[in-house]
Amino acid sequence: MEPGNPPTRYGADGARQDFSAAGTMGNTKKAQHKGNWLSQQFSRMAQTVASWTGHPATFLLAVGVVVVWIVSGPFFNYSDTWQLVINTGTTIVTFLMVFLIQNTQNRDILTVQLKLSELVLAMKEAENRFAAIEDLTDDELQELHDECKSRAEHTLSHIERRRDEAKEQIAEDAADEAVRKATRGAPKARTAAARAKSSKRKSAAA
Repeated sequence: MEPGNPPTRYGADGARQDFSAAGTMGNTKKAQHKGNWLSQQFSRMAQTVASWTGHPATFLLAVGVVVVWIVSGPFFNYSDTWQLVINTGTTIVTFLMVFLIQNTQNRDILTVQLKLSELVLAMKEAENRFAAIEDLTDDELQELHDECKSRAEHTLSHIERRRDEAKEQIAEDAADEAVRKATRGAPKARTAAARAKSSKRKSAAA
């Protein structure tokens, strides 16, 4: 590595990762990743289906299917077969959607975690161990939670103590200012009283 250039690391997939001085990932020149064909196709299908199912037109289509099923009830005399059609259809759709939704959720959670990890690594005062917090066990997460809670309580008590000290300082400053004003006004009052007495004496003598 040449002096002045950021360190270069290579990931498990052969991607070249350039890190800045702050530890954040810079421009990444990633090698072409073939991956598993089945996984890629399933992920692509899951995203497409998730996009379709979240569209208002899809919801209206589902409502239309239910309305048609209800209207067709009298023509089939509300038979068991008529009920079995809607029950079987909704069960199959729900069963398949579970896997698609889980795939999209896993992908969304991973992308959000990667973005948060990048932000943690970019912050100078942040602890880098939070960047991979999702890999900790339940006991380690609980221990880290207790530590963060203790730090938050300590910070809150410190802020409250500083606030109380500021209030006391303001009260002391106000008291000192009142004393100074009273001290400045006392000589003037004594001088005015002395002048009044002197004028009375002169008037009495006259």
